[in-house]
Amino acid sequence: MRLGGSLKKLDLHIHTVPTIRDAHFDFSMQALERYVVEMKLDAIAITNHDVLDLDQFAEIQAKLDAVVFPGIEVSLDCGHVLVISETHDLDEFHRKTEEVALAVRGSRDTLTMDDFERIFDDLSRYLVIPHYGKSPTVTSGALGRMAGYMSAGEVDSAKKFIRASKNPAAPTPVLFSDVRVHAALDAHPIRQTFIDCGELTLAALKSCLLDKTKVALSPADGNDLIQVFDDGQMISTGLNVLLGGRSSGKTHTLNRINDLHGNAKYIEQFSLVQQDRDADEREFNRKLERSQSQFKERYLAGFKAVLDDVLRVDLRSDERAVGEYVESLKKSAKEADRQDAYSKAALFDESEFPIGDDQVLVDLIASVRQLIENIEYREVIARHLDRTSLQRLACELISLLWIKTRERQKKKLVNGLVADIKAKLKLRTSAVQVSDVDLYSVSINKRKVTRFELIVKSLQEEATISEEPIQGFKVIATKGPFAGAGEVKAASGARTAFQDAYGVYDRPYEYLQQLLANESLKASELYKLFAKITYRILNRDGFEVSGGERSEFRLLQEISDAQNYDFLLIDEPESSFDNLFLKSDVNQIIKEIAGSMPVIVVTHNSTVGASIRPDYMLYASKEVDSGGVTYRLYSGHPTDRLLKSSDGKTIPNCEIMLNSLEAGRDAYVDRRRGYEALEDQ
Repeated sequence: MRLGGSLKKLDLHIHTVPTIRDAHFDFSMQALERYVVEMKLDAIAITNHDVLDLDQFAEIQAKLDAVVFPGIEVSLDCGHVLVISETHDLDEFHRKTEEVALAVRGSRDTLTMDDFERIFDDLSRYLVIPHYGKSPTVTSGALGRMAGYMSAGEVDSAKKFIRASKNPAAPTPVLFSDVRVHAALDAHPIRQTFIDCGELTLAALKSCLLDKTKVALSPADGNDLIQVFDDGQMISTGLNVLLGGRSSGKTHTLNRINDLHGNAKYIEQFSLVQQDRDADEREFNRKLERSQSQFKERYLAGFKAVLDDVLRVDLRSDERAVGEYVESLKKSAKEADRQDAYSKAALFDESEFPIGDDQVLVDLIASVRQLIENIEYREVIARHLDRTSLQRLACELISLLWIKTRERQKKKLVNGLVADIKAKLKLRTSAVQVSDVDLYSVSINKRKVTRFELIVKSLQEEATISEEPIQGFKVIATKGPFAGAGEVKAASGARTAFQDAYGVYDRPYEYLQQLLANESLKASELYKLFAKITYRILNRDGFEVSGGERSEFRLLQEISDAQNYDFLLIDEPESSFDNLFLKSDVNQIIKEIAGSMPVIVVTHNSTVGASIRPDYMLYASKEVDSGGVTYRLYSGHPTDRLLKSSDGKTIPNCEIMLNSLEAGRDAYVDRRRGYEALEDQ
């Protein structure tokens, strides 16, 4: 990605006023000036939470050579959004921000979308940038509503920027600092966006943001490189290899990246090597259990719904109610001659209306709303379902819910009146009143319990429920019964005894009642205590993994887990693993991860350093001269003849590769000759 020569570097999300949504800080004009000058910013925007300080903005505008736009970060009930204005509309814009400030006074106060659009009126006049890949993220429904006037979507990492730039359904991504400017700001933030734009006006910026090819993370290499330190040091948004001798600053560089960028997956040297066999195996099994917890949740989701329904069933109460009904019916028949005017009244033995809930209708409305508001699959949905028809359907279902809600309220009111009248009639007569019981509900409850017990018995039958291949390994999940009270206790995580409950483990409903009687247990977690789900890891040959293979599997799992982070940092994997494993498994998965996020691997091994074919090279050097010791970082593409440092020094790339990965040119040549001689025999 190569952009034109008119690139502008922007940071349109800067805080200069501490508000109820910030930790307190004291604004420093000097710190802001240093940031703008040293980071060579062409334009900034002052976007404080729900407020615009007009006097302070005027002072900042007068001090800086860069273009300064007035703005505000508005707290909506559906997420946060930046609204940025031209300076010539400042008075009118300030009046609108004052209305926002009046509405958002407490930390829990927000604006609705209706209020937001009413206050700012014609939002197409402004630069509107909602949080897209950044918390608090604007909801998909609100994004759809903003589609007509929003210009871009703010993300919080290079990874999310690249993903959004490749996704045609996503808004144009922008990456800003979101910095609080104070005197103690010791390192400049390095989250800015380059835009291929001529004149820096709001109209020009809005026009450029319509074209994703005009927006990038770096001026010369587009989205291939990003700045990682405030001295201008760049890294690839793909795969980086960091070389260097001992004590040259390699690990320090990784630590610095980890500290500056926060959401990084850092696999430190030797962190996955087995130390104590038994302790390592226990920890391995615990981590495996946690990593597979999502599968367990999905697998047991249907059973959890069944259990939640059975939790509302009380068979003993039903039996008492039916017994009371039968006894009162018999007694009423036996003493029929004692009936009087009160006992003969129509309401004396009247049954109350059964009152259910409307959860099915509520869920249906939620499903239709999801179809209407979905952004990601809107085109697919539109090909099959007309949006207007969906909206009409939603309105009709909501109207039906209102009607059913009113009917339920009426039934509750009538039931209350009936119960009150029956109680008063009972006081005035000596005749026996027949107890009220819903025999249909009693019958349904018995069927529910019978069905529940069949499902539990099926769940406790031993079987393999999942086989997941992972880079040559296989994760086997099996289900079966708990073997004793101790296993139930381990699954619960509670410090309580389960001997009594386990005594009726083969009678699921009774077992459930015993669990419910234990106050140490949460009803919402009981579904995990009916069947045991276990995991085993098999190697390529189908056998249980050894200690070394456990470490290999954990490394692959840790690398795969990096998908949830913005950076992946790996420090010398060759210190713990052999070359064949690194080349065949680790290199492959690292390359896949690097397709969607920045990865930095520290190595001195040619299996990783050369065979992995990185996108960018870094070299950490400890240099001694008359001025003392200097730690310098050189970088460049693998094909560059020279690697360069941020202060302009250069070093030959070929020599660095040979010295770092092959123990020098002579050792490399001798070793190659030795291999050639062996092949010729």
